[in-house]
Amino acid sequence: LQIAHPALKAFMCGSLSGTCSTLLFQPLDLVKTRLQTLHNNMHPGAPKVGMITVFFNVIRTEKLLGLWKGVSPSFMRCIPGVGIYFSTFYSLKQHFFQDRSPSAGEAVLLGAGARCVAGVAMLPITVIKTRFESGRYNYISVAGALKSVCQNEGPRVLYSGLTATLLRDAPFSGIYVMFYSQAKKALPEEISSSSFVPLVNFGCGVVAGILASLATQPADVIKTHMQVSPTLYPKTSDAVRHVYEKHGLSGFFRGAVPRSLRRTLMAAMAWTVYEQLMARMGLKS
Repeated sequence: LQIAHPALKAFMCGSLSGTCSTLLFQPLDLVKTRLQTLHNNMHPGAPKVGMITVFFNVIRTEKLLGLWKGVSPSFMRCIPGVGIYFSTFYSLKQHFFQDRSPSAGEAVLLGAGARCVAGVAMLPITVIKTRFESGRYNYISVAGALKSVCQNEGPRVLYSGLTATLLRDAPFSGIYVMFYSQAKKALPEEISSSSFVPLVNFGCGVVAGILASLATQPADVIKTHMQVSPTLYPKTSDAVRHVYEKHGLSGFFRGAVPRSLRRTLMAAMAWTVYEQLMARMGLKS
C-alpha cells in the first residue's frame, strides 16, 4: 500500500467511502425512485407527503430488506464511480494547485471536471440501475442487462440521458466543492486541527450539500419533466415554460426535500470518510 500511486490511493479511499454511503442511503434512493414512479401515475401537483408512507409500505409488503433492493447495481455504479471521482479530483488538484488552495471559482471547475469524468465513465451502469429500479425490465443480473441492451438496442442506448445527467451533476459537484472548501477555510485553526475533524468535515459537507442541492433543484425538476413526458416537452424551454406557468417559481423546487436529504447525506459522508482515509495514508486531500 505504501508504494501505491497517490491517485490510486485516492481511488481506493473514494471507493471505500462510496461503499459506506451507498449501503447506508440505498433506502432513500429506493423510496425516491418509488415516489417518482408513483407520482408519474398520479395527477400533477400531488402532495409530496408520500415519502414516509412509501417507506412504511415497502417495509410492510417487502420486509425491511426490501429497502435495499437494487443495491447491487448501485454498488457497481458507486464503488468505481466515487473512486474515479475522487482520484480525478485528487489528480487535478495536485496538477494545478500544488502550492495553494483553489479559489471559489476554481473549486467549482475542479468539482465539475471530476464529476464529468466519473459521469461519462459510469453512465452505462447508471442506465442499467435506473432500469432495474423502474421495474419495467426483467433483468436478472447487471452483466446480463448490459449484454441484453447491447444485443437488442445497441451500445448507444447505454449513453442515453448523458447531457441531462451532466447538466445536473456537474454543477452540483462544482457548487458542492466550492461551498465545502470555503466553509472549511472559514473555520478557526483550533477547530480544524482538533479531534472533532470528522464531525466538522461532516457539518461542512451537510451545509455544502443543502446549498448545492437547492441550486441544482430546478435542473432536476426540468430533467424529470422531460424524461417523464418527452412528447410534451421536446425542448428544455417548453418544460421551463410549463413549470413556471403551472406552479410559478416554487414549482422549480418541488421534491427538494427527499433529493436534498439523500444527496446531502451521501456527499457529506463520502467526503468525511475520504478525508479521514487520506489522512491515515498520509496524503493531503
